[in-house]
Amino acid sequence: MRICIKTKVLTLVFDTPYLELNGLLERTLENVVFLELYRRGYEIYIGKVGTVEVDFIVIGDDGEEYFQVAYTVIDTSGATLRRELAPLEAIHDHNQKYLLTMDNTPLTSPNGIKQINVFDWLLK
Repeated sequence: MRICIKTKVLTLVFDTPYLELNGLLERTLENVVFLELYRRGYEIYIGKVGTVEVDFIVIGDDGEEYFQVAYTVIDTSGATLRRELAPLEAIHDHNQKYLLTMDNTPLTSPNGIKQINVFDWLLK
């Protein structure tokens, strides 16, 4: 299911197959995060803010949380980090936002988005 963050309208979509096994590192990492969110008991949705997609919107006992997943956001131009943060920065509410990566040197965002190594997140 995809949810429009602004209007809260749910749409049934089949264009993001999170449980497919295709060997791509980023998709595999998204699969791992999806399964862990499911194991933790969250309601899981794919979000859309304007033209950009939020990998996961989850609803649990503490309210909504937003997750972007990327294998790495480290590149010389900073374009990957900007691309991954853009959907989260487009959400203007008080809910927690996370960027999960394999990077060992978390960067910080001025907008309160927490970048966490995915292994550290899995172990908490």
